[in-house]
Amino acid sequence: MSLHLKITLIQWNSYCHQDMLTALKRQGHSVTNLPFPEGIRTSKEQAQRLLGKALREQSPDLVFSFNYFPVISEICQEAGVRYLSWVYDSPYIHVYSYTILNPCNLVFLFDYAVYEELRSAGISTVYYLPLAADAKRLSGVGGKDGAAQKSMDISFVGSLYTEQKHRIYARFENTPPYVKGYLEAIVQAQKKVYGYNFLRELLTPDILEALQKVWPTDPDALTVMSPQAIYADYVFSRQVTALERQEILTMLGERHRVSLFTHDGSWQAPGVYNRGNVDYYTEMPAVFRSSKINLNITLRSIKTGIPLRALDIMGSGGFLLTNFQPELVNFFEPDVDFVFYNDYQDLLEKADYYLSHEKEREEIAANGFERVCREHTYEKRIKEMLDTAFGAE
Repeated sequence: MSLHLKITLIQWNSYCHQDMLTALKRQGHSVTNLPFPEGIRTSKEQAQRLLGKALREQSPDLVFSFNYFPVISEICQEAGVRYLSWVYDSPYIHVYSYTILNPCNLVFLFDYAVYEELRSAGISTVYYLPLAADAKRLSGVGGKDGAAQKSMDISFVGSLYTEQKHRIYARFENTPPYVKGYLEAIVQAQKKVYGYNFLRELLTPDILEALQKVWPTDPDALTVMSPQAIYADYVFSRQVTALERQEILTMLGERHRVSLFTHDGSWQAPGVYNRGNVDYYTEMPAVFRSSKINLNITLRSIKTGIPLRALDIMGSGGFLLTNFQPELVNFFEPDVDFVFYNDYQDLLEKADYYLSHEKEREEIAANGFERVCREHTYEKRIKEMLDTAFGAE
């Protein structure tokens, strides 16, 4: 099927906007960017003035956004226009909005566990779609601070969740000793298990009652996300990830040179060189190509999905060493396209091995790159979305 559509593309500070715009234009679609400032994303009145005007003037076949915005869904529903969204965050509270049921919606989720949860609840407007990478762009980006000279041994690009805005877990430090001990125990237990998140299951009614006294999270009128899910995904999964990332970097720094690229420029550990943040488009791909080993340490609220970081690493031509993530092994071949670790000791041994086995490391990086180029492009994903939206017509 060859479609040439008029598309209103919602523009905000999403990582993938430019890659999507490029791919849509390559396929011959007529695309109009619509800037969508943060201040109007929860105001239907303001969004109506902006988007409603665009719908009247452009008469698009569909509206598209990265991540899902309830106000856009409501406006599209009233106007009789399809709304396609592709969610790359997990957790993402807005997919639990009652507006997800609007028939205009086609909401594509990269985390199969979230898709399965919503589908099993009878929500027919959600679909499963892994993320993508523009390998052509990624592999052509220049370097930062000599990064293109392949000078780094091990690198990690990402948040440590040490910034003040992420330290929600610290609010529960003064809970009763039993509650505090219980929370510490489930965080430590989850940290040892990859491929399955059990935090929601362990938040018992008495623990929830204690948490609600400190930080009430009753669902509002816009969402049906349960308090268990909010605490598990936004607080405790983030705490697990924060501890895990800091422990892994500290452990590796004791034996190897580790480069860290993160927003928190103050974090330090022996052997870890904190180089600050890098720009997603202009600097990050060169970091991946210039590093012998690129770490992916998945945010624990991503239950089974392939994180964007993993695809960007392989799409840049970098070698990927990652925690086990169920969907990665569904789409890529372990030890051929990428390498995963089962625990800290396994990570340490594999880092030692691949730093000293250059030929194997480079072959795996090349295989991962070729696989992304063949199977995980924006063009292929767009075709899947449009086939879903228009295939029956």
